Amino acid sequence: MAYLYIVFVLCCLALLVAGIVEQRNHYRNLDKIPDRVLVNGIRGKSSITRLCAGALRGGGRTVVAKTTGTAARFIFPDASEEPVHRKFGIANVVEQIGIVRRAAVYHPDALVIECMAVMPPLQETNQSKLIRSNIGVLCNVREDHLTEMGPTLDDVARSLSRSMPVGGVCITAERDRLAIIQEEADRRDCRLIAVDPESVTDREMDGFGWITFKENVAIALAVAEQLGVDRQSALRGMQEAPPDPGVLSVARVMHGEKRIRFANIFAANDPESTFMNIRQLEDQQLITRPLTMVINCRPDRVERNGQMGEMSGQVQPEQIVLIGELTKSARTTVPAELQDRVVDLGGKLTPDRLLEEVTAATPDDSSIIAVGNIHGQGEVLVHELAALPGWSCEDGSKSASMLQTPTGERIQ
Repeated sequence: MAYLYIVFVLCCLALLVAGIVEQRNHYRNLDKIPDRVLVNGIRGKSSITRLCAGALRGGGRTVVAKTTGTAARFIFPDASEEPVHRKFGIANVVEQIGIVRRAAVYHPDALVIECMAVMPPLQETNQSKLIRSNIGVLCNVREDHLTEMGPTLDDVARSLSRSMPVGGVCITAERDRLAIIQEEADRRDCRLIAVDPESVTDREMDGFGWITFKENVAIALAVAEQLGVDRQSALRGMQEAPPDPGVLSVARVMHGEKRIRFANIFAANDPESTFMNIRQLEDQQLITRPLTMVINCRPDRVERNGQMGEMSGQVQPEQIVLIGELTKSARTTVPAELQDRVVDLGGKLTPDRLLEEVTAATPDDSSIIAVGNIHGQGEVLVHELAALPGWSCEDGSKSASMLQTPTGERIQ
């Protein structure tokens, strides 16, 4: 029996020593990277990560970045990138150790990395142990992950604030809960910078070849300013940066004789962000009415399905097409005056049938807005639409932006 205890104690000591060695090696790798930017928030983290990296590259900095969103990517100093491979396809915050080790090889001036933790304690560990950023980004507070960070939006704001760098700088575009974020920043001796989206002009936004938001650009400009990059260089770098595979996109496709504008808004996910995206696309005249609102439902996202159905009352589409599973959860929340516009295509339809049924509910020279979560039938629909031919506007342009398959393949 004593022998077993000795073996057990020796194993524990070996694990302890291995852990200490790994931690010291990790901190040594972090020390090789002078500036570290940790991007947190609910919506737009991947886009902001890419914008920050592009802004710093525009100023001549050597930058490594890593996104975690629709498709996790490791972005090299020359802006080329490759997918982040995960065992069994499961994301784990521990992968940040390997990312830092790989980034340190390039001796970069800065690392821009997206926060991949959801649980509040893990968010704090991600900052204090894994990244130890000196600049934090808390882009926004929205209705998502309420089970882990809620139940209220005030709780979400406090949870996200746990990724703030103690004694560092935090940049935010959040307005509604700015007071709470300021309180949390004061507790951590963290200097809070609240950016104004309107400080970014429409002319500056025109330089982007894809659809992004002034809030995201304003945050990236503030990060660049903190690291000594001038505004024009930062803007040039951002405009040259490749967009995220989950970027808000619009494409013009032909199905038979029908001309359709398709807006992929799946990445927005929460109702506030989704409606904001729809409004921006209409303001920019990238989508036109009549609108067909496609809601992709998931059996494990019943609450979100219902939120999207309820949101149809704000959008007022001419048709509401429900796809996926448990479509009843969305159909029951559609306002009574819109119930006669609902087309329920629930279940796992074949790709051909799904495309035929959705386009049959869509008039010629109209727009489809796809909302909800992309997984399941949403992926199938995007893939089928990506294979359709495009059509040109009177000005000769083929597409308002790029249509992308769920794997990130771009269809120009």
